[in-house]
Amino acid sequence: MAGGNCLATNDWICGEYLRSRSQELTDATVQHIGITVVSVLIGLAVAFPLALLARRGRGFAGPVLGLTTILYTVPSLAMFSLLLPLFGLSAALVVTGLVLYSLTILVRNILAGLEAVPEEAKEAARGMGYGPGRLLWEVELPLALPALMAGLRTATVSTVALTTVGSLVGKGGLGNLIEDALPSFFKAQVLAASVLCVLLAVAADLLLLGLQRLLTPWTRIPAATGDTRTGAGDASGEHPGGPAGIPAPAKVEAG
Repeated sequence: MAGGNCLATNDWICGEYLRSRSQELTDATVQHIGITVVSVLIGLAVAFPLALLARRGRGFAGPVLGLTTILYTVPSLAMFSLLLPLFGLSAALVVTGLVLYSLTILVRNILAGLEAVPEEAKEAARGMGYGPGRLLWEVELPLALPALMAGLRTATVSTVALTTVGSLVGKGGLGNLIEDALPSFFKAQVLAASVLCVLLAVAADLLLLGLQRLLTPWTRIPAATGDTRTGAGDASGEHPGGPAGIPAPAKVEAG
């Protein structure tokens, strides 16, 4: 029902609710986006050095991957309870929990991407005088971007969903609206907040997919030649180059 009586009859679809609560929905959405973005960016900043550490050998990979996996299995209520003495009832509590949950996805994908860089590409870079630092930033990391971006997309969508759990401490964005509506089963509010949460996840995934394609043009199959082979070259038989003129690896599917 779209008329003003839909609030009184507690309909699922209610235009009057959207009109009268538009500012509340906007504020909750902005908070949801802010918490998600900050959590994912901090998670990425923490996961990258952990992945580099794990790459040094099995002695490091086991503890790093094991610890991040254990953190991912901790129930959200227990996680927030453990962090509560440190951060109190604040947004920092929610962000820290979301960062810890994102690590297992990000670390594994960054590590997989770096380990998938072809040895011949690294040898070619070393032959051109690249040192370890330049090799990492200009060759290995760009070639690992497909796997890294796949992990970033998964972590972002997961974080959008998990942010709603922050409603336990009043910092859950759209989750706050859902929790507030549950005691009275306010259908329009539950549906509106849930739909917005899904739309945020879809929009974030599509945005990151577009960014991935923009940053990794060498992974695209050349449309003009009609060649559908992975890593195929152009009509002259030349292979498309990766970053810094290094031959690109075989295409990595990123979802």
